[in-house]
Amino acid sequence: MDCIEMFKRAAQALKTDERYLALDAARRATDNDEELQGMIGEFNLARMDLNNEIGKSDRDDARISELNEKINTLYAKVMNHEKMVAYNEAKQGCELMINYIDAIINTAMNGGDPMTVEEPSAECTGSCASCGGCH
Repeated sequence: MDCIEMFKRAAQALKTDERYLALDAARRATDNDEELQGMIGEFNLARMDLNNEIGKSDRDDARISELNEKINTLYAKVMNHEKMVAYNEAKQGCELMINYIDAIINTAMNGGDPMTVEEPSAECTGSCASCGGCH
């Protein structure tokens, strides 16, 4: 089996990981929450209104300020919604897993032993170029 086929199988295995399952459940929960989806829709419409107002040659600075305030308020409501908080936490867990996988691949590609790669801490970006060290 070539390495591409092995990576495809590994990618399928990701879908059984508890972190992926948590993200998938959180995604479905946010998608199915009518209140949250309504707030997201309202936020997107306000953002479009702001972009339209900014693009006008005779733009109304008071209206722009009002729309900015509305957008900031809606954004805070969306991001503080319990289901969005759960989604972002689950997403962070998956991103940490992907950073670990990336570190393993990068180590192998740079001639190192991928079996020696330790799981990065929560602060790790997955890029060793900007790293001060894992320990």
